Amino acid sequence: MTLNDIEKQAIDNPQPWARQHIDQYLASEGRDVDHPLAERLILLYTKGKKSGRIRRVPVVHFPDGDDLIVIASKGGAPQHPSWFFNLKTDPQVWVRNKASLFEARAEILHGEEHENMWARVVKWAPGFQQYQDRTERQIPLVRLRRIGA
Repeated sequence: MTLNDIEKQAIDNPQPWARQHIDQYLASEGRDVDHPLAERLILLYTKGKKSGRIRRVPVVHFPDGDDLIVIASKGGAPQHPSWFFNLKTDPQVWVRNKASLFEARAEILHGEEHENMWARVVKWAPGFQQYQDRTERQIPLVRLRRIGA
């Protein structure tokens, strides 16, 4: 499957806020999105856990060297977002970062690596700590490592 196929086959998150962010992102190559952390917004493409179809969702990322770290916060909801379960089942993902679309491998952070990165994330965006305080689950952090870079 080519990157062009990934883009054409993508099914967008149906939530109105997500649909708006996706439309704005695609129309402006990520330059004009009405989101408080718009400069850190990317589009994440995963394979549906059950359907195997390509799913597209906007997520905030934080750089870590050449990798991107994404936060499976779901606003502090009691359950993880669907995209997290998708990449947990199949870690092959695709990322649109501005005009660039590339394949990546998802790695869930655990233990000390999670703790250290979480401290960096909440320093950059303290709102994520509020999400963590709303839920009993540990909010997962996922490293997206570009393939072929």
